Amino acid sequence: MDMESLQSLDIQILVGVAVAVLAIGVGAAYLFSSKKSKGSLDPENFKEFKLVKRTQLSHNVAKFTFALPTTTSVLGLPIGQHISCRGKDSQGEEVFKPYTPTTLDSDVGHFELVIKMYPQGRMSHHFREMRVGDYLAVKGPKGRFKYQPGQVRAFGMIAGGSGITPMFQVARAILENPEDKTKVHLIYANVTYEDILLKEELDGLAAKYPDRFKVFYVLNQPPEVWDGGVGFVSKEMIETHCPAPAPAVQILRCGPPPMNKAMAAHLEALGYAPAMQFQF
Repeated sequence: MDMESLQSLDIQILVGVAVAVLAIGVGAAYLFSSKKSKGSLDPENFKEFKLVKRTQLSHNVAKFTFALPTTTSVLGLPIGQHISCRGKDSQGEEVFKPYTPTTLDSDVGHFELVIKMYPQGRMSHHFREMRVGDYLAVKGPKGRFKYQPGQVRAFGMIAGGSGITPMFQVARAILENPEDKTKVHLIYANVTYEDILLKEELDGLAAKYPDRFKVFYVLNQPPEVWDGGVGFVSKEMIETHCPAPAPAVQILRCGPPPMNKAMAAHLEALGYAPAMQFQF
């Protein structure tokens, strides 16, 4: 074999090795990516997650932080969906309730639930009794809402009490995605100032994204000095603080049943078609 043939053979071997190495690298990257992005949830079976931190936010509200299987694990919850939690009430009977985490899959290794614990709430009892080291049984994802960046021009959100959690999750996902230009207008109603959940986080989003996120608070029993809305959410408040009815606009609502019913009537009167509305 002459020198020229040997050189040609060497080049072919080098190219072959390079292609093989590249294929192995791409395959490994794909496997790592698939492994990393695989969620920790099971839609059919309850899985248990360990409580690693409990932060009391007020007399009846606490933030519960649960560890995922590894420090790089993600929960794997699609935006706008929720999980089902299983616990026991004060009589020792099994109880199930849906909750929306306030964390996203960009928060790796853990997920958080902000829980308002009501005196007579059956699942509230379970959370009230939980201590660091205990486990919570969770199943999911659950829910009808599916969000794709840019699916609407603007969202109007009307939330009451703990109904803020799905709104916060959707708003945060939109605002933290630099490719998503959707605008978010939130009306958040509570009884007293102390009842406002995630206020620091909501105000932080409003300050960081002033052109894309607006929040208007409404209180039934406001403090003496108060520049938000007073009473119940009215048609006029929706008209002022939510985007006007349009094909590229959607109104999301989540709150106590009487509030949801009243908001549906207000929205219909203002011309929002059923297709422009979604209730969590």
